[in-house]
Amino acid sequence: MTGMSPNGHAPTPLTRPVRLGVLVSYLRPEEKAILAAARDRGIEVAPIFDRQLVIDLSSPDAPGSGLDFDVVLDRCVAHSRSGYTLRALQRWGIPTLNSAEAVRLCDDKAENSLALELAGIPHPRTLLAFDVASALQACETVGYPAVLKPVTGSWGRLLARANGPEQARAILEQKKELGSFHHAIFYVQEYVEKPDRDIRVYVVADRVLAASYRTAKHWVTNAARGAESIPCPVTPEIEDLALRACAAVGARLAGIDLIETRDGLAVVEVNTGGEFKGLMTTTDVDIAGVIVDEAVSMARVRAA
Repeated sequence: MTGMSPNGHAPTPLTRPVRLGVLVSYLRPEEKAILAAARDRGIEVAPIFDRQLVIDLSSPDAPGSGLDFDVVLDRCVAHSRSGYTLRALQRWGIPTLNSAEAVRLCDDKAENSLALELAGIPHPRTLLAFDVASALQACETVGYPAVLKPVTGSWGRLLARANGPEQARAILEQKKELGSFHHAIFYVQEYVEKPDRDIRVYVVADRVLAASYRTAKHWVTNAARGAESIPCPVTPEIEDLALRACAAVGARLAGIDLIETRDGLAVVEVNTGGEFKGLMTTTDVDIAGVIVDEAVSMARVRAA
C-alpha cells in the first residue's frame, strides 16, 4: 500500500543521487571519513551543524531549514540538540540513522540500563538515587569501591570511583552543586574487577563490523582518555551480546562497550553516536563506508 508521508509528500522512487545529511556538532575524524566515503560513492552529502540549525516545526521544506534530505545520519554530540532534531525529522517522515527513540535511550545511562535489564542482558548492578543520603545508601548496597557516573555524557567525563563513604559523600556533594538537575540524579554502579581493558564492538544494521580491546592502566578505558586500541577477535559470544544489546535499545548503528567479568562478558552501555577512530586502526573493514551504505539503503527503502 502506498501512503502519504507525514510532511504530505507521496513517497517516490529515487531516480537521482540520495541526499544524505550528517548531523554534527563539529567534524571529528569519524565524520570526515563518513563524508569522504559518501562523496566517493557519488552521494550528495552535507554536514548539518547543530549550532546553525533553525528548525521550523511546521515543515522541513521551510526556507532556511536546511533539512531537505532523503536520510539523516546522527553524529551530534549535543544530546538535547540531536534529540529535538531527530524528533522533528521523524515527524516529517525523513528516516534517520539512528531513530529518535534509540538515541533517547542511549543518551541517558539510566534509560540505557533499564532497557538492557529488561532484555535480560548481563549488566553491572546499577542503582539510582535522588538525594545524597540515599545515594550513600546505594553505595553501601553495591559495596565499595562504587562507581558514580553522570546520567548523560561521553568520553568518561565526570566518572568517579569512591573507595569509601567519606570520599563518596564528597563526590556526591560536588555533583549536586554543579547546578544541572541531571547531576542531582545519582547513578551508582558496582565496580567490576576486570583486566586493564574493555571491548568496543561496532554494529551497523544486523552486522558486527569489528571489535577492539581498549587498554589502559587507568580504570577508565575510554579511547578519549588515552586508551590504546588493539584488535579483538569477534567471538560468537561477543557477536551475540552486541546484537542483543542493539536490539534492546532499537539501535541500527552503535558502539557497544563490553567488560570481561568473572561470570563472562557484560554490557556496560550502548552508544548510538559511538566513535570508531581507535577501532579504524585495528581493522581493514571500511566502517565509514558501511555506515554510508546503510543510510542510503534506508532512504531507498523508504522511497520504494
